[in-house]
Amino acid sequence: MKILQLIHKPQLRGAEIFAAQLTDNLETKGHCSKILAIYESPDALKYNRNYLSINANPKSSLWDRAGWKALADKIAAEKPDIVQANAGDTLKYAVFSKLLFRWQQPLVFRNASTLSSYLKKPLQKAYTRFLFNHTDAVASVSEYSRQDLVGLFPSLDAKTKVIPIGLEKKVEVKDPFPGSSPERVNLVHVGGFSFEKNHRGLLRIFKATTARLPQVHLWLVGDGPMRAEIEALVAEMGLQEQVHFTGFVQNPLDYIAHGQALLLPSIIEGLPGVILEAMLYKTPVVAYKVGGVGEVVRPGETGWLVEPGDEQGFTEAIGELIKNSDKSKGIVEHAFRQVNKKYMNEGIAASFVHLYEGLLRSNPA
Repeated sequence: MKILQLIHKPQLRGAEIFAAQLTDNLETKGHCSKILAIYESPDALKYNRNYLSINANPKSSLWDRAGWKALADKIAAEKPDIVQANAGDTLKYAVFSKLLFRWQQPLVFRNASTLSSYLKKPLQKAYTRFLFNHTDAVASVSEYSRQDLVGLFPSLDAKTKVIPIGLEKKVEVKDPFPGSSPERVNLVHVGGFSFEKNHRGLLRIFKATTARLPQVHLWLVGDGPMRAEIEALVAEMGLQEQVHFTGFVQNPLDYIAHGQALLLPSIIEGLPGVILEAMLYKTPVVAYKVGGVGEVVRPGETGWLVEPGDEQGFTEAIGELIKNSDKSKGIVEHAFRQVNKKYMNEGIAASFVHLYEGLLRSNPA
């Protein structure tokens, strides 16, 4: 089979990283998979992948006939068997391109979010329903994401299935905390500085943690539009000596693998890959029970799961995992086994192949 993976733009974000990993694993299985970016990016070199591009104009995204035509031309030239849209504006471009220029390949959408958190207005919902009605299949990253989507649009039930995110095999990682004293506890958060990631709540949790465990340090890995605001808040809270901003990091795994815990107090999530990465590298996870997080973080078994907004409970969970090393060791071992059994990309790619083959049987050329 030949699959064309559409991405929003070349960037080191979850959807784009997964599209690249899926491409590699599909090719390992003997298929041809290529990546096509809707938009270009000044950070394209960081993506470090070969990709096609239609170089669409983001300012014209609401009505971009030229962009839709460019996508149709690429599809005509590449002749894929399947087109898969992966987040961002990819679904919009794929649907309008297919409707206007009549290409026939089945269209798959990978749903990695909880859309009900964003679709609040009737017009938004109607527009999104229109787009989804023109897909042939939807792969949701968690049962929670699937139920959320079907709750919004019940007609999608039959063509929506769960295919979780996956991980690559373990690689060598470097210690980003050289020279740290043995007493220091390095807590890690990985994610863009956006409201969904709840950095404000994270800082309140960390402030409370420092009152109990003064040796803790917090590493904020990533960048984003709210970074300056969060930096100012750190200064206002007097945490400059214990909160560290890394900015963009080529390999966040270094921090995830060597931290004493990964913290994820997000407001909105699908199924974040950083949780599975922490489990693969045997780093304890504390997270809010949002989106599909509860499907992989099970209290007392694979991590510490806290009800959304319970900052005291989150603080207590951090304290427990640091002070109770025996419990932490048992939990990370259980989490490690879970990830290896259910969430490695080789198996995830096989699930996508099964989905694609079913669509091609149902839609013969």
